[in-house]
Amino acid sequence: MISLATAVSFFVLALVMALSPGPNLLYLVSRTLCQGRAAGFASLAGVGSGMLVYVAATAFGLAALFAAVPVLYEAMRLAGAGYLVWLAIKTIRAGCAVPGVNPMVVETRGALFRRGFATCLLNPKVVLTYGALLPQFVDPAAGNVFAQTLALGAVQIVAAMLAHSAVIFCAAYLARALQRRPRFVRAQPYLLAVALAGVALQLGWRRAP
Repeated sequence: MISLATAVSFFVLALVMALSPGPNLLYLVSRTLCQGRAAGFASLAGVGSGMLVYVAATAFGLAALFAAVPVLYEAMRLAGAGYLVWLAIKTIRAGCAVPGVNPMVVETRGALFRRGFATCLLNPKVVLTYGALLPQFVDPAAGNVFAQTLALGAVQIVAAMLAHSAVIFCAAYLARALQRRPRFVRAQPYLLAVALAGVALQLGWRRAP
């Protein structure tokens, strides 16, 4: 099994990565700002489920697969960039509610879960975490590699859930503080769409690890 020192160092690294701007974080913030804290956590459930899929895939050889067939990573990267562009367009179309001005397109919890799940699966940042970073913390001399991979995956998910939960609470607080500022609410979807498009552009130019 993994040592305590390895678990702690990987936890800290995973926490920092989860708090850096990326598709998952931006999607959670956008849903929380526009639809509230409950919507943020419904989306987070989908993101967490996507991470579970990657943990299992990594344990069964995802890292080796991406290393052997780089075109798979490239396909994932481009698909993720395209999905972010689609999310940016959806964000502008859905908008956020301005009291007395316009209604908001409310997404169901099921839809939020599915979008969060898809955002995570098509997130190259997550692919890099599990496919390139996690294997570096596995020590074949420390025991069963499969068990170590699952343990590290669990550490990463806990770190990501804690970081993203904190972001959701902060976004919900910000939304309440700004709900009486209709100009900001009107501009909010456009700002988030620009951020999503910016990340999509960055992913589009990134090369395989």
